[in-house]
Amino acid sequence: MSTSDRRPFPLIAILGVVAVVAVIGVAVKLRQPSEEGAAPVAEALSPEAAAKQATVTVKHAQGTTVVPLKPQRVIVFDLAALDILQALGVEVAGVAGDQFPLHLAPFADAKYPRMGTLFEPNYEAIHAARPDLIITGGRSSAKYASLSRIAPTVDVPMGGARYIDTVVANTQMLAQIFGKEEKARELVDGLRQSLAKLKETTASRGKGLVVLVTGGRVSAYGPGSRFGVLHEDFGVPVAAEGLSASLHGEAIGSEFIREKNPDWLFVIDRDASMGQQGGAKQVLDNELVRQTTAWTKGQVVYLDPLNAYLIGGGIQAVSRLRDQVAEAYSARAP
Repeated sequence: MSTSDRRPFPLIAILGVVAVVAVIGVAVKLRQPSEEGAAPVAEALSPEAAAKQATVTVKHAQGTTVVPLKPQRVIVFDLAALDILQALGVEVAGVAGDQFPLHLAPFADAKYPRMGTLFEPNYEAIHAARPDLIITGGRSSAKYASLSRIAPTVDVPMGGARYIDTVVANTQMLAQIFGKEEKARELVDGLRQSLAKLKETTASRGKGLVVLVTGGRVSAYGPGSRFGVLHEDFGVPVAAEGLSASLHGEAIGSEFIREKNPDWLFVIDRDASMGQQGGAKQVLDNELVRQTTAWTKGQVVYLDPLNAYLIGGGIQAVSRLRDQVAEAYSARAP
């Protein structure tokens, strides 16, 4: 038969076939029949393909977001979230900032592209990365709205009152997204057990005061505050009742520390956490503070500033902070 004898297939029929195949392709793929004349058999998508289409609805600090289940291109703007993802065994595609504590040091490698600072995203870099999930929290929470217009975004809540409960909830939330629930249970159980053991020691070893030093100024923090975890979850009895639970603590002087006379003085050097020359030891080494029980007994504990101040609510960071406090009490055993 010549080419001119072939009758053209109607265009509408062609479009109909394409549409049907496209619809079927969303849910199943066609497997060729094993015998001539047999009908095509519908075969379920592979687990990998199904995972790409699955989603999970997540409640977070700024609302509810539908995100891909087990996303592959994840950008993280919060160090606490990065800490948790590392503990869960989740890989990320980009990070913010350039200062990482020891356990997060691998993220300083150039293979993790910088997406801006903890405060200011690099939107050009983010668009180029084509993320399928963005995670904000703490210092980057203010950028949630603008980032959520680029890709599904979740905002990790900060700790304060009920600090450990917040750490646990954040760990479980991120585990839900990445299908790491079993690992999360393991991490949470380990943390709670270690905290219960620490409380057995701290409860009977005297009262403590938590202070932050920056720029020569001193602030004190009590239960319900940013660093209240030492009292509420580590079990250190309070040396100064009635302190404000504000984010920045309550401004105090050396006279206050001498008056409260803590058995333990826990110090966070903010300047050191920001890579500046720390001056907390010089500020506190004065005639008034030297009169306290904490000073005379050698029970002034300089907490790791990166774990205590910069990261805060990461499950690894809080575990390391707990370990540091436990070691301090062990070194000064009664």
